[in-house]
Amino acid sequence: MQLSGFTDEAGQGLATQIKATKALGWTHLSARSIDGQNIHDQSEDDFNAAADQLDAAGIQVIEFGSLIGSWSKPIESDFAITLGEIERAIPRMQRLGTKLIRVMSYAQKPWGEDQFEAERFRRLREIVARFADAGLQTVHENCMNWGGFSAEHTLRLIEEVPGLKLVFDTGNPVFQRDRSKSAPYPWQDALEFYQAVKAHVAHVHIKDCLNPPEGSDEPERYTFPGEGQCRLPEILEALKADGYAGAYAIEPHVATVFHAAGGKAIDKEQCYNSYVEYGRALEQKFTEA
Repeated sequence: MQLSGFTDEAGQGLATQIKATKALGWTHLSARSIDGQNIHDQSEDDFNAAADQLDAAGIQVIEFGSLIGSWSKPIESDFAITLGEIERAIPRMQRLGTKLIRVMSYAQKPWGEDQFEAERFRRLREIVARFADAGLQTVHENCMNWGGFSAEHTLRLIEEVPGLKLVFDTGNPVFQRDRSKSAPYPWQDALEFYQAVKAHVAHVHIKDCLNPPEGSDEPERYTFPGEGQCRLPEILEALKADGYAGAYAIEPHVATVFHAAGGKAIDKEQCYNSYVEYGRALEQKFTEA
């Protein structure tokens, strides 16, 4: 079993990210940002220095957590931004031997408005094709993007975008309404979501959380694995029964939430300690599954 994680939640500096990975006894990490910059947005000098540092530490990058089509980008955004991210990401993935790149399907527009589905499909087809031409696999995450509206929306992406596979995030369904169902749109069920899309899952992100309180403006609350509402023990059992052979990457959000304004850490020591504790808690869940 291959375990990894978004180490920028342990600390922004690469030395801290490597330290957290080694503290867990892991040999892989999921690359998203270093010193506040996504890997595909670093300067060439900064990226090369980071790659050399990872090599020296014996740490491999199992996935690129890119900003391509992310929840922060509206579908009306300039596609040239995406193309630039792709062109920078490909040689960097090749340098690090990374085969998977996480993308999304652009930000959700308010429900009931035109979602510009055809343009989303067009863009994703080109994104997937460009990475495929370089021998790399694009995986879509069910986050706050069009594909995250429901499992049916994700499956529509699979139908419309040849070669696309999925990274299933266990926690994201918990705080999203199921737009494939009738009003008042119940919260998504993470296990049901997995069962619907499992044939296309190539990677798994582990997070857990609690639904936003009904009638409140409060956001979802992130928890340690198994303490929230994503039905994590059942999902892990299902993945095992289904013969899932891919990797698992933790994305705790318990101390650092990248959806928050600025994505700033509450406390550096707290972030580091909670990341390592989260990794160990997940390992314990696997012994129980």
